[in-house]
Amino acid sequence: MTVTVQTLGRVAIVTIDNPPVNAASQAVRAGLVDAVAQTEADATIDAVVLTCAGRTFVAGADVREFDLPPVAPHLPDVIAAIEAASKPWIAALHGSALGGGLELAMGCHHRIAEASARMGLPEVTLGLVPGAGGTVRLPRLVGAELALTMIAGGKPISAQEALDAGLIDAIAQGDLVQKACDLAAAGVDLRPTLVKLVIGKSDATRFDRIASDMRRKARGQVSVPAAIDALERGLTLPATEALAAERATFLSLKTSEQARALRHIFFAERAALSDPRTKATPRPIARIGVIGGGTMGAGIASLCLMRGLTVTLIERDASSLDAGSARVRSTLESSAKRGLLVDLDATFARFDAATDDSALADVDLVIEAVFEEMEVKKQVFRRLDAVTRPDAILATNTSYLDVTEIAAGLRDPSRAIGLHFFSPAHIMKLLEIVLPASVADDVVATAARLSKTLGKIGVFSGVCDGFIGNRIMSAYRTEADRLLIDGASPEQVDAAMRDYGFPMGVFEMQDLAGLDIAWAMRKRRLAQGLSGEGDIRIADRLCEQGRFGRKTDAGWYDFTDGKATPSDAVTAIIVEERQAMGVADAVFETKDVMTRILGAMVQEAEAVLAEGIASSAADIDVVMVNGYGFPRWKGGPLFTVR
Repeated sequence: MTVTVQTLGRVAIVTIDNPPVNAASQAVRAGLVDAVAQTEADATIDAVVLTCAGRTFVAGADVREFDLPPVAPHLPDVIAAIEAASKPWIAALHGSALGGGLELAMGCHHRIAEASARMGLPEVTLGLVPGAGGTVRLPRLVGAELALTMIAGGKPISAQEALDAGLIDAIAQGDLVQKACDLAAAGVDLRPTLVKLVIGKSDATRFDRIASDMRRKARGQVSVPAAIDALERGLTLPATEALAAERATFLSLKTSEQARALRHIFFAERAALSDPRTKATPRPIARIGVIGGGTMGAGIASLCLMRGLTVTLIERDASSLDAGSARVRSTLESSAKRGLLVDLDATFARFDAATDDSALADVDLVIEAVFEEMEVKKQVFRRLDAVTRPDAILATNTSYLDVTEIAAGLRDPSRAIGLHFFSPAHIMKLLEIVLPASVADDVVATAARLSKTLGKIGVFSGVCDGFIGNRIMSAYRTEADRLLIDGASPEQVDAAMRDYGFPMGVFEMQDLAGLDIAWAMRKRRLAQGLSGEGDIRIADRLCEQGRFGRKTDAGWYDFTDGKATPSDAVTAIIVEERQAMGVADAVFETKDVMTRILGAMVQEAEAVLAEGIASSAADIDVVMVNGYGFPRWKGGPLFTVR
């Protein structure tokens, strides 16, 4: 059964068992209503412990039900029944108590948790607000400011943070359910959360500042301001009114386009890496080699170290090796300061560096992150073929180049694969796993498992120039350049993209990444005869003048002390190129920017899908959202037009 009731002395243990994450489905809700009725009617029961089987407490609602008509009993009614019970309910929390799971726990009269438990209300990440009392009960327990970051920011907190804030009453040492039963047997009072007085804003100025910043950063995502509004109602209105308004907002948002888009991405990310080859037995991966200690290589090395792997970094000379090692150390130190790394010294102890490839003789996987030049990468692979074990996987971090060609010189090309990380590698979520024709099934399975080990969202891509993401982004950048020829300015295009919800515009992004990277790609394509006549030369001319972006203090924009300003030099080049192409200066309507950019992206994405480079439209959307900052609440370029 989904919900069972057992007794231990005069304590009832109500257990939810709905794998994999004990989602609060209709069956769970109905089972809990029955459990309330059963325990209320049993005079031999003095208290109730609510727990869950498996690896987690209730980790949220059953998202699959959101596209269906609501079916009773509804979660607010279940929670109200528990809160109104005549016998105290104690929630025993382990794993993740999220969304409806935390709302369920807050409806209980007491809460105890394992030290590793995490609690949160992340509904905004699905385009929603809490719908079962979260915005009303949470501030009564933890105060307004923490409730704001948890509800409108969607950020979970640890068990210790929850204890310090008053969300839970104790952290269990030892068996969680037994400790909860001991607490119940000792006698606990009825303590309904809703009868607590509204705490209000302990620091109104700070609350309002955080709320204002959240509204600004939402960039068009409607659930964030809606969550702030709901929380403020929870702080000021009588509980019954605030609960009714919260539920109405939840139901309204549930059917919105943004919520549908976010659910699309939610399921798409979980369906990624569904290739049948992932069923093969993965090769063991514990020791990693990284070739190249530049920004990307150092980021990959740091990520692997932070995820518990042992790393050997290879550079061409002592000076480069010292610089690469320093980058790794700096990245780890920064992560430690942000609380992302517990033991800096122990982590760095798993790192070594060398200039001799023989140091890679016993690694399980090598990732090359050298200059984006085919012959350079081929030479690296030939060297690795000579020094590594025959079963070691050889991966290239190339952003554009043909992985099949890179691997062709190996004695066993089946051990080669593409692992396209995104910079900064220790932060960005996406990992494109590029599959050359000869790759072995167990190499594919190993890459899929590695992506999860590294905390990445992996997506499989076929081999083509730029793979899924960079190929679509090439069309995006080309259309942006055409907009300049047709009368737009860089700042006009970038402003339109920010208004749409992108974190930054196309030209701002190029300045951040470096214009020289795309320039090298364009020159390679031209040498291969892949560039057609009449290509727009604005970006090439900027690079020819050494304007490579922020690192040279000049790119599409001029930079003074890191601040970007429009450039007269760039404007002059744009005007000259317009004249060279016979286009007269024109007044450009900003409203047309996103229509054209999205149209170009969709056209290229559909070609990528038709050619089998991506296995599904959902995979393309996952790549664009997680790798290139496409607004998550838009659902991705292909989802947008369906």
